[in-house]
Amino acid sequence: MTPGKAKVARVWTACLLIIGDEILSGRTQDRNLATLAKWLNAAGIRLREVRVVPDDMAAIGTALNAVRVAHDYVFTTGGIGPTHDDISVDAVAAALGVPVIQHPRAEAILREYYKERITDARLRMARVPQGAELIENARTGAPGIRVGNIYMLAGVPAIMQTMLDALEGTLEGGKPMLSHAVGAWTHESAVADLLRETEKAWNGLAVGSYPFWREGRAGANFVLRHVDADVLARAVADLRERLSALGVETVDGEI
Repeated sequence: MTPGKAKVARVWTACLLIIGDEILSGRTQDRNLATLAKWLNAAGIRLREVRVVPDDMAAIGTALNAVRVAHDYVFTTGGIGPTHDDISVDAVAAALGVPVIQHPRAEAILREYYKERITDARLRMARVPQGAELIENARTGAPGIRVGNIYMLAGVPAIMQTMLDALEGTLEGGKPMLSHAVGAWTHESAVADLLRETEKAWNGLAVGSYPFWREGRAGANFVLRHVDADVLARAVADLRERLSALGVETVDGEI
């Protein structure tokens, strides 16, 4: 390694494709993004991109082929249910250039779960792109799907969470991103240069600024993020000292 140059740690990234006309129309509010982002961070994977696409074969395929080569992992939510407009499986298979097959184990799981209530519509949930593996779903039986670096999850938040639970510990990642907040009674514009200098002073540090108005006063919460707990703690202390030197009142944590 060249003297004076630190080894750059491998950063694992992911993208989320949220599939569904109901999201784009505003009829349904997505609740899966925050859940997935937190789950990925705990696994040392950065959620770097999110796209929302309609229930349209071409749109799904175009988006998928763009992001699956740009990220280590791609997650999709929505469109793997039993109805005619659940086309995610078909769209992913078409994008990958493989046929859709009836997965024998998925069919067995569904038949066991539904027993006499099994229908052709419910058996649609056993369809997968050829070469896919299953993601267990202890809540409703119908499995999620993994094909290559693509993880197809349910759109219903509780079921999506169950599928994430089944994936726990199976994805390769790096260090989780740690965070610490500093609350300050100041206009963020008054300390913009100071925040920029602090971020540059600590390699790998990210500083986010979130203004608010409370108790008749302007303030901002500054969130510092780093993968190393010691570096993060020292950067927090450094920022508070810099702010104090300007006469800015701070607290440890959010105001």
